[in-house]
Amino acid sequence: MNRTFLQPDDLHDLVADQFGTDRRLVALDRLTGGTKKGVYRLRLDDQTTTIAYVWAPGENYWPPSPTAPDDPFTDASGAELFAAGHAALTAADVRVPRLLMLDRDGRHLDADIALTEDAGAVTLERLMEQDPAAAAAPLAALGDALRRMHTDNGTRYGKLVAVGNGEASPQRRAEDVIVDRALTHLHEAAGRDERIAYAHDRIAAHVRHLRGPIPARETYGLVHGELGPDHVLVTPDGEPVLIDIEGLTYFDVEWEHAFLHLRFGDAYPRLRPVDLDPHRLELYRFAQVLSLIEGPLRIAGTDFPGRQWMLDLAEWNIAKVLAVL
Repeated sequence: MNRTFLQPDDLHDLVADQFGTDRRLVALDRLTGGTKKGVYRLRLDDQTTTIAYVWAPGENYWPPSPTAPDDPFTDASGAELFAAGHAALTAADVRVPRLLMLDRDGRHLDADIALTEDAGAVTLERLMEQDPAAAAAPLAALGDALRRMHTDNGTRYGKLVAVGNGEASPQRRAEDVIVDRALTHLHEAAGRDERIAYAHDRIAAHVRHLRGPIPARETYGLVHGELGPDHVLVTPDGEPVLIDIEGLTYFDVEWEHAFLHLRFGDAYPRLRPVDLDPHRLELYRFAQVLSLIEGPLRIAGTDFPGRQWMLDLAEWNIAKVLAVL
C-alpha cells in the first residue's frame, strides 16, 4: 500500500488548540520502532517537545492473521486500549508518560490521537548496553513496578476494557488459550517455512506435552504483554517509564515473565520476579518462541522497512524450536 505519514502542516490546528496560537511547530520527527501506530516527536519553537501517538490504518504494518478467538493479546492496539492501560498503570503507581490529550472524535485528524509528555529518547535497552552501572537503579525500580502490577489480581483474564465492561467471561483455562495460540502460530509458520512444516507434528506434540502438568488457576495479574527493555524509557532522573501499553491485560504473570526472561537475558534476575509456576512458564516460553517465528515471517511479507531484521529474528527462533525436538 502507499503509506502517507503526517507532515507538520497536518498538526497546525492541534498545536494551536493544545499549546496556544503563539506557539509554533518547528519540526516533526516520525520515530522508528512502531509497527501498529505512528509515533511522532513534536518540536515547538520554545524548545519543548511532546509525543503524538496516531492510530491510523496507514501506520499499521501488520496484516491480519488467524487467532484463537479468546486470545486476550489479539489486536492489542488502539486509543481505547491505550487509555485503559494508562489509567490502570497510573492507579498501580507505575510510571507511564503523562497523558496531555486524547482525541477519539476526529477533531484534529482522521484518526485517533494521543499527546503525551516526551519522556526522552533513552531506552533501558540502550542503557543496559552502553552503561550497565547506570542501568542498575532503573532495573530495580522496574522490578518494583512489575511486582505491583503482578500482584494486582483479578478473577478474570482478558483485555482491560473487556474486564471493565464485564465482558470477560472466560470459558477456558488460560493455558488452553495459549496452546491454541501456539498451534495457530505453528500452522501459519509452517506455510512460510519448510523446516517448520516438516517438523509440524513433532512441534505440536511438544506443545501438548508441555500443557499436561499445569494445574488450574483462578486469579490473574496485570501484565504488559510485550515488555522488553526497548519498551522502557529512562528519564534523566533514572526513572523507568513504560510505553506501548495497549496490550495491558489481566493474565497469567508467567506469560510476562517468559517474555521478560527472553528479552532481559542475564539481567532478568535483577527484576526480582514473584513466585512462578515452572510448568506454566515452560509452556509460555515455547509458545512465545513460536510467536516470534510466525509474526516476523508475516510482517516480512509486507512493505515493513525492517524486513531483514524480522527475517533474522524468525531464523533465530526457528533454530530454538528445532533444537528442542
